[in-house]
Amino acid sequence: MKISRLLVNKGISAYDQIEFDSRSSVIRNPDGSIVFEMNDIKVPDHWTQVATDILAQKYFRKAGVPVYMKKVEEEGVPGWLQRSEPDHEKLKDVIEEERYTSENDSRQVFNRLAGCWTYWGWKHNYFDHEEDAANFFEELCYMLAMQYAAPNSPQWFNTGLNWAYGITGPSQGHFYVDPISGKLTTSKDAYTHPQPHACFIQSLSDDLVNDGGIMDLWVREARLFKYGSGTGSNFSNVRGVNEPLSGGGRSSGLMSFLKIGDRSAGAIKSGGTTRRAAKMVTLDMDHPDIEEYINWKGMEEQKVAALVTGSKLLNVYLNKIMKACHSVHPENDGFDKNTNKQLAQAIHDARKIHIPENYIERVIQLGKLGYKEMEIPEYNTDWNSEAYLTVSGQNSNNSVRVTNAFMESVVADGDWNTYWRTELKKASAENREPKPYKSYKSRDLWEQIAYAAWSCADPGIQYHDIINDWHTCPEGGKIIASNPCSEYMFLDDTACNLASLNLMKFYNNETTGFEIDRYRHASRLWTIVLEISVLMAQFPSKNIAKLSYEYRTLGLGYANLGALLMVKGIPYDSPEALSITGALTAILHMTSYSTSAEMAKELGPFQRYKENEQNMLRVIRNHRRAVYNVGASEYEDLSITPMGINKNHCPEPLIKAAIEDADKALELGEKHGFRNAQVTVIAPTGTIGLLMDCDTTGVEPDFALVKFKKLAGGGYFKIINQSVPPALRNLGYNEKEIDEIIKYTKGHGSLIGCPHINAQSLSEKGFTKEIISKVEKSLPSVFDINFAFNKWTLGSGFCKNALGFSEDQTDDPSFNILKELGFSKEQIEEANDFVCGTMTVEGAPYLKKEEYAIFDCANKCGKKGTRYILADAHIKIMAAAQPFISGAISKTINLPDHATIEDMKNAYLNSWRLGIKANALYRDGSKLSQPLNSIKDDDIIDYNNSVDINTEASRSHDIVKIAERIIHRYIAKRRKLPFRRKGYTQKAKIGTHSVYLRTGEYENGQLGEIFIDMHKEGAAFRSLMNCFAIAISLGLQHGVPLDEFVDAFVYTRFEPNGIVVGNPNIKMSTSIIDYIFRELAVTYLSRNDLSHIENNTEYQRSPIDALSKLDNDTDFDEEEVYSERIIDEPGIDFNKPDKSTAAASNKIKLAKTQEQSQTRSMEKIREAKLKGYTGDICQQCHSVTMVRNGTCLKCITCGETSGCS
Repeated sequence: MKISRLLVNKGISAYDQIEFDSRSSVIRNPDGSIVFEMNDIKVPDHWTQVATDILAQKYFRKAGVPVYMKKVEEEGVPGWLQRSEPDHEKLKDVIEEERYTSENDSRQVFNRLAGCWTYWGWKHNYFDHEEDAANFFEELCYMLAMQYAAPNSPQWFNTGLNWAYGITGPSQGHFYVDPISGKLTTSKDAYTHPQPHACFIQSLSDDLVNDGGIMDLWVREARLFKYGSGTGSNFSNVRGVNEPLSGGGRSSGLMSFLKIGDRSAGAIKSGGTTRRAAKMVTLDMDHPDIEEYINWKGMEEQKVAALVTGSKLLNVYLNKIMKACHSVHPENDGFDKNTNKQLAQAIHDARKIHIPENYIERVIQLGKLGYKEMEIPEYNTDWNSEAYLTVSGQNSNNSVRVTNAFMESVVADGDWNTYWRTELKKASAENREPKPYKSYKSRDLWEQIAYAAWSCADPGIQYHDIINDWHTCPEGGKIIASNPCSEYMFLDDTACNLASLNLMKFYNNETTGFEIDRYRHASRLWTIVLEISVLMAQFPSKNIAKLSYEYRTLGLGYANLGALLMVKGIPYDSPEALSITGALTAILHMTSYSTSAEMAKELGPFQRYKENEQNMLRVIRNHRRAVYNVGASEYEDLSITPMGINKNHCPEPLIKAAIEDADKALELGEKHGFRNAQVTVIAPTGTIGLLMDCDTTGVEPDFALVKFKKLAGGGYFKIINQSVPPALRNLGYNEKEIDEIIKYTKGHGSLIGCPHINAQSLSEKGFTKEIISKVEKSLPSVFDINFAFNKWTLGSGFCKNALGFSEDQTDDPSFNILKELGFSKEQIEEANDFVCGTMTVEGAPYLKKEEYAIFDCANKCGKKGTRYILADAHIKIMAAAQPFISGAISKTINLPDHATIEDMKNAYLNSWRLGIKANALYRDGSKLSQPLNSIKDDDIIDYNNSVDINTEASRSHDIVKIAERIIHRYIAKRRKLPFRRKGYTQKAKIGTHSVYLRTGEYENGQLGEIFIDMHKEGAAFRSLMNCFAIAISLGLQHGVPLDEFVDAFVYTRFEPNGIVVGNPNIKMSTSIIDYIFRELAVTYLSRNDLSHIENNTEYQRSPIDALSKLDNDTDFDEEEVYSERIIDEPGIDFNKPDKSTAAASNKIKLAKTQEQSQTRSMEKIREAKLKGYTGDICQQCHSVTMVRNGTCLKCITCGETSGCS
């Protein structure tokens, strides 16, 4: 083939026209810890930091690159194109650790990709002359470096490693068809034939353990997941529940096997980094288990909700019971619910919300054994949490396969039959109509599909007849499945490698025109790249290798359509947008088929072309008719009329080029056939979209007008979407007006000129010039003005000393410094709009309201934005592109959280009527694991004003108390202390004397002994204090109430005495004895009247693990009433924390910390949502910068995707 230069000048290298720069790449977690770091990276200087990070982190080969290499001579291969291998002679002179290194220059990657493709193309006669090969190589290097195009990720991972560096490795069980002999061959190593394919469709037979069966599929899937690829299968061949087996038993049904496969997929990490496997499960609507399948994912998510809610309720109510058990006086039986009214109330509350009875009894038993709290693991709704790991159905995209007959039945409110798989086989063998297993009203099933999609975003729908109407090779069988993202749809056991063109690179800002010649040139070259990739590839199974060789399907597409439309000043939902989308897609598609026909002329058509020739030409003619936008009657064998290109709304150059390319593709195809059965798809372009610095992916609109640009040294800088300024210029706005609109949207980033909150007003509040300067420097990167006024920016000392805020205030994430300084809510909002912008163009100065639609995004923009692109606009843009795509379009249609089930039905129905092949819907908030886009600021309802049970129950806390009197019995024998005791040590200084007080307790928290140790005192005084402690301990163990000792010894006066240092509650004492019994009274009796400041529970002793006590272990060796008297006892305030409830108060503090953590998380999610992100957390770098990417998600910080792109 003849290849000419259009981008690189003749006689020079591609890199001679490009400036390169040295960069560092550091990817950090939100906590600052480093995920990845690499320095001195060479990349084109126009690349953003995000693109640099993705190349360095994901696509650089990290090991095995020899520092010295030599060319391997091959007959007929030009010297510049010969492959390389390690030069072992030179490597001997290098120390072993330094012989091999990693890639660190983007040109190394570009060269190994372009060189490998050119090498295989040259060896197999894809070029007429060496000059054509050289032109091919240079043009590809230029396009990769200038971000014109990019192949799918497996190409970056694997392609060229053997050609460029001589890297080899043991075979991984792959196969390829020798392009010369046509024989199926087992790969001898892992890299000579690379694995460049991302998308696979695998067959499945109704067999348990043999090849091609159910268990074999899990193995085949595992091989793909391990290396980062995605796969899909149709499971409709598997028998339903209770169908007869050949051995006489009954089938356990499809769902039992789907659950196994789901757990298998969930256990495999793609490349060792992500838990989610890229997998598609498809099921026909006539399968007997269809109803259970439709509701599968929704039901499993309900289990997650139950686990999360149940674990939290168990924690709350079981600990209430435990606290109630220990809420009474230690002398009373707190475990008798007949006398402990607080316990009775706690048990009643627990039973009311259906806490299991045995758990209630278990808590009481543990309380008797001395436990003070229950620790129940609390689950959460994070997708990677333990709760999700316990359920099935979460590791795949699920779709139902609907026929036109089903859709027509829904419209007509007819019936729909499902059939046993065994009955279908019998009926086919006996040439009769099958007997239904079960009949439904079609609308009932339709309702269930819509409800499931509304509640959990699955299943999607694939329109079987539409897909097969456009099938180029029906002689090979029907298309019954797709890859995970639904863009590749072809026969089972085939694969597709993808590449995408960056549409913005073909837009000329100066002429405001689209450079059609360059677009055609790129489409042609990248079709050749993908065809060569089929030639050189190895595959994970024999069938896939064989059929990929016979059909040679390709997946060329584009990205950045949404950005292009915005730059041109065209609303996404306008007729002009539909026509431009159709024309651009048609040029790409028909140029690719023309190139395929060119290759067929030189190399022959694909092996199965002859048997499918008439069907393939019929499909090409239908593509051409859609370009001409003919009437419905002129299409051949189409059940749904496609959306053609409306010439009235399409720029003349584009429609003219589309017509020319359509005519050319059909003409060449009729003469020479086609080298490839399929050529185009619209892929998600997740990671590679970021690598090309695309604002949008596939046919998606933009997600936000204000972006946060990553800086090389870390951190972010707020910028306007790069599509907005040129769009405003194209609309006729002058530079001053554009500047005002941009400032309104992204803010001024400064306090200069800011209303209400500025240098003058802050100075009046006590701010210094230095602090104001700190605030000013932080403003360009903050999302909200309040984020610049916190303790990290201002400094804790300034907040405390100058502004008078306490540490508790500044530590509280909900604390608003500006509000506390006296600024009103309205003043703060007005200042915020000035400094940080509104993040929307709605209300911007100069901008005409009729032009708002040009800047609409997938979601509402900012806090004040009200506009977003409706579902119908998404569907129509897909319908405009679909007639010019061999495969399908990977796209999720977003709906707001208030969308109804009827909206879901209408979206699916309109997709069918407009001829879309597949569709997936995502309603905001439909997935339990994903936060709402529209975070609601609900008024917080105070539920704490109900009757205070504690107050009510405190009247009967002391169940022996009668008429404010209590009977104390003195026991003649000692009550045993446990061998291992709880207690605490308190150090204090009285005057110049240090005293250490140590306590020992019974299991119920009652004081049983004390130890007193004096530091640096004489032996006599220390011994005297020791004997005093023993005497007190004996009294306590014989039942003398602590109150008696307190009343007897408090206020005793002797030296040392005076100021107490080290005790939080007691600051003065008249003697050491006075201090000791004040401390014991405050801690164990809540006698705050004896402390000098309010009792601080934070300084109370911390509980240690309670020790079990045998049921038959008595408290006393023997009991004998020695004397008995009635005394008056002061009432105990049980509403204040005492020693026995220390554990409970600690639990409350923990809960408060968890609540603060949840508040911080919600603030992060709220901020992410307003920036246009989904609010999900990236599992690679833990940032909240995830955006929708086709049917999956991608992180724009590190490039991680949840799919196979």
